[in-house]
Amino acid sequence: MENINNVTEFILLGLSQKKEIKNVCFLLFLCCYTVIWMGNSLIIISIICSQLSDQPMYYFLNYLALSDLCYTSTVTPKLVAGLLQERNTISYISCFAQLFTMHFFGGIEIFILTVMAYDRYVAICKPLHYAIVMSRKKCNALVFACCAGAFVHSFALFYLTINLPFCGPNEMDHYCCDVYPLLKLACADTFKTGILVVANAGLMGLVSFVVLMLSYFLIFHTIRAYPPKSRSKALSTCSSHITVVVLFFVPILFIYIRPATTFPEDKVFALFFFIIAPMFNPLIYTLRNKEMKTALRKVWCQNTVFTGRPLI
Repeated sequence: MENINNVTEFILLGLSQKKEIKNVCFLLFLCCYTVIWMGNSLIIISIICSQLSDQPMYYFLNYLALSDLCYTSTVTPKLVAGLLQERNTISYISCFAQLFTMHFFGGIEIFILTVMAYDRYVAICKPLHYAIVMSRKKCNALVFACCAGAFVHSFALFYLTINLPFCGPNEMDHYCCDVYPLLKLACADTFKTGILVVANAGLMGLVSFVVLMLSYFLIFHTIRAYPPKSRSKALSTCSSHITVVVLFFVPILFIYIRPATTFPEDKVFALFFFIIAPMFNPLIYTLRNKEMKTALRKVWCQNTVFTGRPLI
């Protein structure tokens, strides 16, 4: 079929068309976006300006916070601005740019979370080999692999959808340009494309989730033989990561591990990995982590960032 596009822009219907609900959502999401930037920036600066940056766990946490900022910024500003507009539109080019960047940074986050689980597995199950297995050179290689894998994943989705013809209608029942809503608007048979999308996005999320669960299964199996005090310490290093994984992965699996179709609930579930998870990640990693709280006190209470005084 010839790829003919009569659509130059898409109309995003958003969460609701009621003005009262849109006003409440505007204030709520604006506050959430501000908290996301403050919290994740706090983590990034605290890790960089402290000795935690030498530890693989916090090295990856630094990149997780950075990917959180980039990921939420691909969607949230447009979402917030659209709540103030009577007719929220996005151009054809901007729509596909948003699709690519959203899945690119989201893919990085998924892979970083998976690598962090592997880091905990090595630290707990193979402690004598930890310094060799998780050397800085290998950590750099893992981050590069995360970015490369996310690029391949995102480009594949971008390529599959941008080659579809869009000849109308152009109303998208979402607040961002995602794959399934675009497939619904395409004026062509998208069955085969939908299968490829599920194979790409769905299987990536599913395989990453299985690797995560396998890592923690091996961790829990190993620490059964630990004394109670050592077992408690090992679990405490994993609890924050497990919380973040559940908060981020469950909505993703709900949306993408299924046939290529859309449901009204998708918009609400998507808020979990666009806004809720990036907002709570800094809180989870700081309140439940003694080393992070110590680093925050040293960096901010002693004005290390502003005065340049060495850490004590």
